Amino acid sequence: MNKAHVLTGITTTGTPHLGNYVGAIRPAILASKDPNVIPFYFLADYHALIKCQEPERVRQSSLEVAATWLALGLDTSNAVFYRQSDVPEILELNWMLSCVTAKGLMNRAHAYKAAVAENEQDQAADTDKGITMGLFGYPVLMAADILMFNAHKVPVGKDQIQHIEMARDIAARFNHIYGEHFVLPEASVETNGATLAGLDGRKMSKSYNNTIPLFEPEKKLKKLINKIKTNSLEPGEVKDPEGCTLFSLYQAFATPAEVAIVRQRYAEGIAWGEMKGILFETINEHIAPARERYEALLQAPDHIEAELQMGAQKARALSAPFLQKLRAAVGIAKL
Repeated sequence: MNKAHVLTGITTTGTPHLGNYVGAIRPAILASKDPNVIPFYFLADYHALIKCQEPERVRQSSLEVAATWLALGLDTSNAVFYRQSDVPEILELNWMLSCVTAKGLMNRAHAYKAAVAENEQDQAADTDKGITMGLFGYPVLMAADILMFNAHKVPVGKDQIQHIEMARDIAARFNHIYGEHFVLPEASVETNGATLAGLDGRKMSKSYNNTIPLFEPEKKLKKLINKIKTNSLEPGEVKDPEGCTLFSLYQAFATPAEVAIVRQRYAEGIAWGEMKGILFETINEHIAPARERYEALLQAPDHIEAELQMGAQKARALSAPFLQKLRAAVGIAKL
């Protein structure tokens, strides 16, 4: 049976937080154990350079992201877990794809349009001020990531659907010119993926500086949970769980039975301090075993590197021969 290829990239620009875990990492780790698919998970370190020009941060994030996935139980015997920069064929394919990609298509990319709009709003003389070719060509590199392994499905949030559609357009154009080489990928939109609220009630995001790092030590985790904004309702007053940051976080980590009990406690007017205590205990109990493994992995970068190199070998066993076919297709070959 030909197994479907499913591909997920993780940008190495920060420390994974609870929102990343609930929305993307937890469902992906579960999917990594599916024997009917070959899942590809990669550290998108070349993508990181688009928005982060701090070398130490990129290095540290690569270590933390890899340690997070391994600590949470990624099945590397079934999945292909690699670092983007360890598969040089991806960048070579990126150039081949760039040569068939219309500039007009890139002009319509959301990230580029948003940057131009910001310059226009600031009344900058140059609407392309501060925009690099990395940002402009980002969708082509993403297409190369996907098409290198002929991924059938790419799990993404709604904001990333456009990139998958662009990858399809680019693949179709290449196929039209050089023959059928690429599968046209499909976006797999996670409709049930939870979007967690952060400390200030907005979506948990590094850009809002309102995140709770996934593997914070107990004392720091407790402090952060105590900082979560609540309304001024007193103990004993009925509280609405819907739209409450504490409740949405609790719901992401508790069982349905536990959620039903806490929902009733809201109706009875639970005190915010007590709810924060319950939330801390629930999250801490859930992540403590993985946190221990994570801390051990951070002290063993050689083990993480060995896992990534093993993944790179598996990835290159596919990418190297495929790139030779693509080279021949475009006319790059020995005389």
